[in-house]
Amino acid sequence: MIFRKFTEWLYEDIPFWDPTSELIPPDVSCEAVVIAKEDGVSACCEDIAPVLKRMGFEVEILKKSGEEFKAGEHVMWIRGNMRKLLSIERLLLNILSQTFGVATLTKRFIEKARRLNPDVRIAATRKVKPGFQYFEKRAIAAAGGDTHRLNLSDMILIKENHLKYFGSVREAVRKAREAASFSSKIEVEVSSAEEAAEAAEAGADIIMLDNCTPEKVENAIRMLEQKGLRNKVLVEVSGGIKLENLEDYVKTGVDIISSGELTHSAKIIDISLEVVKVER
Repeated sequence: MIFRKFTEWLYEDIPFWDPTSELIPPDVSCEAVVIAKEDGVSACCEDIAPVLKRMGFEVEILKKSGEEFKAGEHVMWIRGNMRKLLSIERLLLNILSQTFGVATLTKRFIEKARRLNPDVRIAATRKVKPGFQYFEKRAIAAAGGDTHRLNLSDMILIKENHLKYFGSVREAVRKAREAASFSSKIEVEVSSAEEAAEAAEAGADIIMLDNCTPEKVENAIRMLEQKGLRNKVLVEVSGGIKLENLEDYVKTGVDIISSGELTHSAKIIDISLEVVKVER
């Protein structure tokens, strides 16, 4: 799958041929390194290395997924056909700079959250770039984050628009229980303490408090505790959570904090590829 995606993206970049790289004779080899130009966290080198090897390159991963690196450090070493390497250079760097960015931001979220609560999970959402979900989810995992749903088939997650059909949280959960496999968890998106309690009483496994203030989250958890339901469900909070307000949500005592920021707003990490040896 990864090789197919890589070659599809490469075809976008080279629909016919690369006249610049073809200035180099076809039998010239080289050694090159991927260099970090700023601090960050590595991710997905292990996924890209087999693709490069399948294309005929020798590869050594110098910073494994989850490892931090400093500006100026080498992340990967590559040896092989120079013409081919220069043709795939930008695609390779685009993929890694994006995944490094996601892993770096995820690590920052986790470190900040776990200073207050070492057990809280930082999770991704499905707000990912079309076609790039595999790499972004792998980057989340590399940094120690939770991938959440990998796709719609993973679990039942009843959201606001689903509830408009059912009319009540209780009825939606009942229907979900009837239809679900024994292996499927059921999560319900709610917006109030009353809905949270209703979802827990109906048998939901996970309650997602969406776009709620920290105060509303605390009220919901308090109601679950008063009704003896808190230990029966996982409580997730999502919507508008950034590094700047993360601690406010950690303090509420939720189990999971999911944020689209990890993927849709992660800044890429600047990296470059440098040829260090030409073998004529």
